[in-house]
Amino acid sequence: MSKTIRYTLLSLRDLAVSAGPFIVLAVALLALAYWWLDPNPPKRVKLATGPAQSAYEAFGKRYAEILAGEGIEVVLLPSEGSAANLQLLREGKADLGFVQGGTSNYTARDEQDLASLGSLFVEPLWLFYRDEAAGQVNPSAKPSGGPSVSVGESATLTTLTQLKGLRVNLGTPGSGVPSLMTKLLEVNRMEPADLKVSELEQTPATVAFLGGQLDAIVFASAPESLMVQMLLQTPGVKLMNFAQSEAYSKRFPFLSPTRLPRGVVDLARNIPPEDVQLVAPTTSLITRTSTHPALQQLFAQAGNQIHGAAGWFKSAREYPNRDNNELPISKEGERAIKNDAPLMQRYLTFWVANLVERMWLVLGIILAIMLPLSRVIPPLYAFRVRSRIFRWYGQLRNIENRMDGSGQDSENNRALLKELDSLEGRAEKISVPLSYTDELYALRSNIHLVRKKLQKR
Repeated sequence: MSKTIRYTLLSLRDLAVSAGPFIVLAVALLALAYWWLDPNPPKRVKLATGPAQSAYEAFGKRYAEILAGEGIEVVLLPSEGSAANLQLLREGKADLGFVQGGTSNYTARDEQDLASLGSLFVEPLWLFYRDEAAGQVNPSAKPSGGPSVSVGESATLTTLTQLKGLRVNLGTPGSGVPSLMTKLLEVNRMEPADLKVSELEQTPATVAFLGGQLDAIVFASAPESLMVQMLLQTPGVKLMNFAQSEAYSKRFPFLSPTRLPRGVVDLARNIPPEDVQLVAPTTSLITRTSTHPALQQLFAQAGNQIHGAAGWFKSAREYPNRDNNELPISKEGERAIKNDAPLMQRYLTFWVANLVERMWLVLGIILAIMLPLSRVIPPLYAFRVRSRIFRWYGQLRNIENRMDGSGQDSENNRALLKELDSLEGRAEKISVPLSYTDELYALRSNIHLVRKKLQKR
């Protein structure tokens, strides 16, 4: 085995020594680029969701499940709702969060620190009221008492001005609904003082509403919310028809007019019995600009998977989109909305694909630097191998010069002959690749020529 390694076309040791400095340089450049670009994301991220049993909480769990498949732990931060999520993002306590349109007036600082990953879904403003409450507004109308949510001819509310004097729960300040409702009441020339306002959380407010302690309850949520599903099918409870939904959308850019189609809740029971006009702010997934781009990419791709299906208020692939965003769209969000998953992620694991994707430019630059430098390696390798042979030519020349100076001194010539024999013995032990043996044999041939010359003397 040792002879096989010894007599090879290429000396791996010399090649390694010749290329070693360039390999070290390339590795150092790669390590520096990795440190600078930080291509791989942290494995833990915080997502601000919402109250218990809300759509935000349900969606948060789905995001956590999808990202867990990529080795990312999503820590869900429960909150009062949209406004609280925005505050958590501003304070840096959350990396991402669900924020409803119209929750706040964004500042210049927000536009620097925060970005949107796209609009995920419309979140209609659900204003449920009791038949008895509608009877107080219009005493001449008779409560329907039917088993469904109806917008019929009797005991119906269609404008916010009809809420005057009623006991209305607007939700906690952290939910964002009080801020939104204040804006809607203002354009109707109303003040919150015109209502008997309470600010209970969603669950206790619903209990109070069903128990008769409240006349109306308002919250904004996706139709997937369990509360919405339950109230839509509760006897004696009605859903307010925003007859002026188009006008609201013109006054407030973050609002969209939407429609709850007849029978969409329960076709068999025809719930609701008529189309219901609603106004709906759009909920976006907001991220801090400091959140790792790879995490933004994963959340944006998960959003396509979670929110891309058809629903009560959307067509398939209608969401996520870039409409009704109050903050700039991040590059990762824009790319995920426009395109499917990157090509490499379809065939490689996320971590490998992400590393290559974020390092390819640096790899190209390093390759452009190293290619010209690599041309030095072949001559350097050849020099190292030949130097093992050529360095003996100096000793051979020294013997030949001393031989010419010694004349016919036989004693000196015999001493030189011994040196020459010793040199030949060492030359026979020189190990070079097969491709350089011609130069080794040339050395041995030249030693033989000098010996013959000495022997003639």
